[in-house]
Amino acid sequence: MEKLSDIGVIGLAVMGENLILNMESKGFRVTAFNRTVDKVEHFINGRAKDKNIAGAHSIEELVASLKSPRKIMLMVKAGKPVDDFIELLIPHLDKGDIIIDGGNSHFPDTERRVKYVESKGLRYIGTGVSGGEEGALLGPSIMPGGSKDAWPEIKPIFQSIAAKVDDGAPCCDWVGDGGAGHFVKMVHNGIEYGDMQLICEVYHIMNSLLGMSADEMHKVFKEWNEGELDSYLIEITRDILAYKEDGVPVIDKILDTAGQKGTGKWTGTVALDLGIPLTLITESVFARCLSALKDERVKAAKVLTAGPKASFTGDKKQFIDQLRDALYAAKVISYAQGYQMMRAAAKEFGWELNYGNIALMWRGGCIIRSRFLGNIKEAFDKNPELTNLLLDPYFSEKIQASQDGLRKVVATAALNGIPVPCLSAGINYYDGYRSERLPANLLQAQRDYFGAHTYERVDKPRGQFFHTNWTGRGGDTASTSYVV
Repeated sequence: MEKLSDIGVIGLAVMGENLILNMESKGFRVTAFNRTVDKVEHFINGRAKDKNIAGAHSIEELVASLKSPRKIMLMVKAGKPVDDFIELLIPHLDKGDIIIDGGNSHFPDTERRVKYVESKGLRYIGTGVSGGEEGALLGPSIMPGGSKDAWPEIKPIFQSIAAKVDDGAPCCDWVGDGGAGHFVKMVHNGIEYGDMQLICEVYHIMNSLLGMSADEMHKVFKEWNEGELDSYLIEITRDILAYKEDGVPVIDKILDTAGQKGTGKWTGTVALDLGIPLTLITESVFARCLSALKDERVKAAKVLTAGPKASFTGDKKQFIDQLRDALYAAKVISYAQGYQMMRAAAKEFGWELNYGNIALMWRGGCIIRSRFLGNIKEAFDKNPELTNLLLDPYFSEKIQASQDGLRKVVATAALNGIPVPCLSAGINYYDGYRSERLPANLLQAQRDYFGAHTYERVDKPRGQFFHTNWTGRGGDTASTSYVV
């Protein structure tokens, strides 16, 4: 009798193939299946040849090849393909079997699927997987959530294949019920959008204002990656700037239009739903949208000629140090916003999120892995009720020391006509958050003037609402006070 597999994986694209190879390398037997059967044969006779990996040519064959309780991981495109495979699998599974979605599904879809699959007597896991092709093969960050009683069944596999930090701890732990795992992955991707755009804005300033070559910028990013900015995205930026074809930097040959898959947009949309000022990350999504308007921008450049021409006359070395401080400060602010959003979501959806563990899961394997995630874990381990990362003593000291560089960089960019939407959003959030008084009193007066929406008063207890007959033509009737 053929040996049974520990887990089955459906989907043989880049992530699926590499996760299978990762699982096999850690001692697990895996069955691979793909709707296009030719891909199964190609994989089994290629990268999986002579390994402890089986190929299945049908759903029935896949299910029959697995140990009980069966564990089947979907590595397919988010949306309808996931629902389609769930329906194909359910008739062949037994009570207690586990379906795992390892794609970039939107968390409300995972919430719905958990309830549906559980109603069939099965268990469902929605898990974020980050790290790209290399991470999937060598150790990704894994963020599982869903049917909690399924966690002990998949924990040995997931924690074996996950990236490990310095002390050997795996970058994988249980996140929470329902769609919590995919929610945390969504926030991860939002922070990733912000990080990438921040680095791009610093690159733009170096290139367009300071006139630095790719080689010069490579040296700066190499130096930064050895200090507080040490991170995967700084590291690959260093390498990208050094890469050449025929002696010419490849970066100079790439068209300046960015693509996106939607996870950053989801993060911004959900932030609006939750009422969280996720300003930096949302600006990073809009920056990609603006970059996509390439033809319009080319035309506009010929028409909208009024504006400063980039010209730098200061101390170049000093300004590069300010760029470093600006990037660090804005990155901290981006993470602070992301964690603020996760806290709001936990309250809204009834999740018990461990914020220190989330930082640990992001310390290795994933795209946003960086040195200061260890400091974030320490901050939440010391104070699990921390309302904002900027209020932690370590980060409060760091942000106050680096905010001056952020101010000077944003001001210099504006005076030289260089767009820095995310760096600007960072300093605006910092100043807004630390302002005891904002001009929202005038905004509430305006709302009350035209819509009788009422307002609170500084000389009365919170929760009491008042209306003024501003024109003398209105009555005493006011609209019901509410917050969207």
